[in-house]
Amino acid sequence: MAVSTSFRVRTLFLLALASAAYAQSLTRWTRPTTSPVITPDRNSEFHDPVSGTPTRWEALHTFNPAAVVRDGKIYVLYRAEDDSGEAGIGMHVSRLGLAMSTDGIHFQRQSQPVFFAANDAQAAREIPGGVEDPRIVEAPDGTYVMTYTQWSRKRSAYSIGIATSADLSRWEKYGPAFGDTGKYATLLYKSAGILTERIGDKLVAARVNGSYWMYWGENPIRLARSNDLIHWTPVEDASGKPLVVLDHRDKQPDSGFPEAGPPPLLTTDGIVVLYNAKNATDSAITDAKLAPRAYSVERAVFDPHDPTRLLARTTEPVFQPELPFERSGQYAAGTTFAEGLVLFKGKWWMYYGCADSFVGVAVSDIETR
Repeated sequence: MAVSTSFRVRTLFLLALASAAYAQSLTRWTRPTTSPVITPDRNSEFHDPVSGTPTRWEALHTFNPAAVVRDGKIYVLYRAEDDSGEAGIGMHVSRLGLAMSTDGIHFQRQSQPVFFAANDAQAAREIPGGVEDPRIVEAPDGTYVMTYTQWSRKRSAYSIGIATSADLSRWEKYGPAFGDTGKYATLLYKSAGILTERIGDKLVAARVNGSYWMYWGENPIRLARSNDLIHWTPVEDASGKPLVVLDHRDKQPDSGFPEAGPPPLLTTDGIVVLYNAKNATDSAITDAKLAPRAYSVERAVFDPHDPTRLLARTTEPVFQPELPFERSGQYAAGTTFAEGLVLFKGKWWMYYGCADSFVGVAVSDIETR
């Protein structure tokens, strides 16, 4: 049966209404503390399997966290940089530490990293440089799936790696999301959030139209799909290139570029995508209300039945650098770089990296359906 023009118009109108009704969800964030919740620790020591020597694995910076709720507690996997290498972003070795909290603010950390580069099948992609910027989702079977950045300074190459765990401490690596061979084997790509849905008080990886979905990349953000949460295929446009779903906008907080944030959330009103927005440096296109190069958090809503179709997008940050520890450190332009989103004690909790140096947290009332 042919679909009438009036039906299409009515459908678009209803989607617009849904998007408008959703306008305030995950946009009102407050800080439950005015201090970072995870900071560097120069006393933590780890016997590095690559160098064979002790290293102060979280001595310089602790930032860019993933988060998940397990057994009524919040667990955060955070990126930690050691004090090796030259001064500068990307010049140290990164590993992932694990911390647990019963209140979302005060954390107990494990003394050893739980995820790191080693002499394994991923060594060429992770040495020297390490593993960075995780996001975590829970699979329907209870397994945890992590996306992270594989960084090799030797090859000047990076890719999205996939790993799984049953307990958040012991992880199995599967290699790059788009595979080691084929069309995307040499693609440089990072940052990825897998679509989730709320099941009770848990956020679980969600299928739409039979597939799992992953919003990925920076400058711009694209989309991929999977049948198993491990092997991913980019969604392509008519020319056979990865489809762009979010690009930069002049005079907006994402005038530099957008970058994937925490795992997106599927709701009845739409797919809510919190993403990280970098402000440009060119005065002709930058958002004058933010510092040049500053990272803030924006929000987009996509069609819940079509993850490629953008319905709405904020023009002002929903969260941005304000406190001193968010505008200092090794990225002094200012950073609130969101990577973790969980539902805990009746609120949304967003964990973010501060100036590439610390971990911060913000909370929001539950308004989603």
